[in-house]
Amino acid sequence: MALQPIAETAARAPRAARFALWDLGFRPFYLLASAFAALSILLWAAQYAGWLPFAYLRSPAWHGSEMLFGYTLAVITGFLFTAGRNWTGQPTPTGAVLAGYAALWVAGRILVVTPFDTAATWVNAAFPVAVAAGLAVPLVRSRNRRNYFFVALLVLLGATALALHLSYFGVIAWPERASLRVGLDIVLFIMAVMGGRVIPMFTNHGVPGAQARRHARVEQAALGGVLLLAAADFAQAPSAVLAVLAGALAVVHAVRLWLWQPWRTLRSPLVWILHASYGWIVLHLALRAASAAGWVPDPIAVHALTIGGIGGLTIGMMTRTAKGHTGRPLQADRRDVACYALVMAAAIARVAGAMLWPAGYVTTVVVASLAWAAAFLLYCAAYGLWLLRARADGKPG
Repeated sequence: MALQPIAETAARAPRAARFALWDLGFRPFYLLASAFAALSILLWAAQYAGWLPFAYLRSPAWHGSEMLFGYTLAVITGFLFTAGRNWTGQPTPTGAVLAGYAALWVAGRILVVTPFDTAATWVNAAFPVAVAAGLAVPLVRSRNRRNYFFVALLVLLGATALALHLSYFGVIAWPERASLRVGLDIVLFIMAVMGGRVIPMFTNHGVPGAQARRHARVEQAALGGVLLLAAADFAQAPSAVLAVLAGALAVVHAVRLWLWQPWRTLRSPLVWILHASYGWIVLHLALRAASAAGWVPDPIAVHALTIGGIGGLTIGMMTRTAKGHTGRPLQADRRDVACYALVMAAAIARVAGAMLWPAGYVTTVVVASLAWAAAFLLYCAAYGLWLLRARADGKPG
């Protein structure tokens, strides 16, 4: 009897060492996203501070585009291709097809720093549309109508990527920042939907005594309000309208977060990082209202969302789903907590630092960039081999 566990371990060892990068969507895209998040932001910070002898990206709009359509979209792709299989019971892209998706994403990151503008435009617009098609197949086969809207949102992200490139090159009379703004609104809606689904559930499952709950009217106002904000941004509504709308949304999302009982999660890092990140969404909406009223610079509001909200929620889900889908216990270790703390520190430096120390703006950008890069380099080091190798428990995926 004592030999049986040893025999089972020996039988699983060859499988655990098997190369498994193309087994499921989260594997290549979490690895690519984390490596790109660290490298791209370091190069941008060095360019912004005047330390690079060459221009990595052409403008701040291009930096925003890479963080949105590069990093963020890669994480969304990995998550949806992984969750889509659970939602539908149908296969999502794997193997050579998944490798093709990864290659298309990599091509987009390379082309934006080359003179091949037309190729960069169409590749970056095509990627989210291709992801939409890859997700649509299992959703339609299983008649999973509840999640059809993800397909539409991905197509809209492709349209915003196309509009951004065309406006930058003067093909259409549309502000570059308007495309980025609408793209961020779409991502905000995705995070609001998924946050509402998983944060209360993870809280109740992972925190003894927690009673996180959802209120139908609050959910409707929170999600509908984000769609209304996206429509207002698309229509380039007057600042007064945006200020009122964003301010009201900040209150609604604060109530939503309060119902999830964030104060009970402090001893559960896998859960508190999601609550803390959602808190940055609330702050982003409040700062958007203040920015529209002319009280704070717009980049401060933007980075509350991109670093604190998007960065925090993605690193939280990347650690949690990678552990679950590689057969590891759902418990945060010191490296995970360090990743969370570094992303939160980056957000504080970029937002609070810029507000409290305007004279040191470049310094706060560099400090935030170093903290962000350190978080994702640590993720690569901690999770890289797990993402490359088969599950520790011998199961497929």
